[in-house]
Amino acid sequence: MAARSYLDVPFADKDAAKAAGARWDPTAKRWYAPRPGMPALAAWAPRPELPELLPGEDRTFGDGLFVDLVPSSCWFTNVRSAVDHREWDRIRRMVYGRAGQRCEACGAGRNPDGRRWLEAHERWTYLRAQPSGRLVQRLVRLVCLCTSCHHATHFGHAQVTGQEHEALAHLCHVNGWTEQQAWEHVDAAAAKWWARSQHVWELDLSMLTDAGITLAPAPQARDRVAAAEAGLRAVQRTGRGGEA
Repeated sequence: MAARSYLDVPFADKDAAKAAGARWDPTAKRWYAPRPGMPALAAWAPRPELPELLPGEDRTFGDGLFVDLVPSSCWFTNVRSAVDHREWDRIRRMVYGRAGQRCEACGAGRNPDGRRWLEAHERWTYLRAQPSGRLVQRLVRLVCLCTSCHHATHFGHAQVTGQEHEALAHLCHVNGWTEQQAWEHVDAAAAKWWARSQHVWELDLSMLTDAGITLAPAPQARDRVAAAEAGLRAVQRTGRGGEA
């Protein structure tokens, strides 16, 4: 059987791609062209696969499962929203593949029947650049997490959406903590979040751009606070959305 000509079709384009003749491969979880030379599918021609280690990425940074609260002034400007919409599938496909299709925090694999999926999560550093003194939120790693570990990582979002008990129990299970130890960890993470949220951070995605990944137009630092406030209001109204 000839190798399939896979396409890079973002979720928002799936109906258009299907109408243009693309077919779905449930094993590879990718759309493909059923035959070569289909001009209607040219818009979704695949881009080169990404290297398993992105430029400047530190895959030892932020191992394990821990609460990692993104400062409120940085909400809703994550990697998925910051890159061109065709790039996101390319990024997460690389992240899942190099992790062996398993969560890098707890080792679990995808389980659709149990509503457990794999998700790409960012690890950031927050630093004061020298000599300018600018406050910089820098992307330093992408990690594959299962749904449960992702919810626990974004514990504040879990609280807003009514998943606090499940997230806390998962923290205890994976780390071997008592409930008191888990709450002490959550409280320490919340204190760090509050301190960082008092500032506006400049976003540094050079780890992506140095790999040739195209970014979507990003809001200016001063506009990120307004975006966060609007997003938080939406979460409070609907119980959906969040930091991730």
